[in-house]
Amino acid sequence: MRQLIRGVLLALCLVGSAHAAIDTYEFKSGAERERYRTLVEELRCPKCQNQNIADSNAPIAMDLRREIYRMLEEGQSNEQIVDYLVARYGDFVRYKPPVNAKTVLLWYGPIALLVLGFGVLAFILIRRRRGAGINASNTLSEADRARLATLLDKKQP
Repeated sequence: MRQLIRGVLLALCLVGSAHAAIDTYEFKSGAERERYRTLVEELRCPKCQNQNIADSNAPIAMDLRREIYRMLEEGQSNEQIVDYLVARYGDFVRYKPPVNAKTVLLWYGPIALLVLGFGVLAFILIRRRRGAGINASNTLSEADRARLATLLDKKQP
């Protein structure tokens, strides 16, 4: 009986903590609702870092959703809204930051590292092949082979 009571109390505690806030906004049209949905899904939460504003339950994400809704109601374009958020939080809020002097390493760094890795691999392989070629050209003379054979025969019982 005690286990049942503990289970019920635990379930009640978990139900209370699982409650999440749901934003409800009234839009003038379906197109405006779609613009809002696109914006909140394309912009990253500054706190959560791996979630977009739509999926995040962080207080700052709630504030940003409210701010985006307000700016849409004022008639601002998507570009104006994104520019406002970028000016405030930096290019980090975009999942696809623009290619500029600040983000060139972000865009082209992985490709440069890949090319550098293949270059190092090719260099190592070429050196090994040259080393194998040098060893092959240093073949033993008949006298050295006979001496080596006698040495090997002496070591074997």
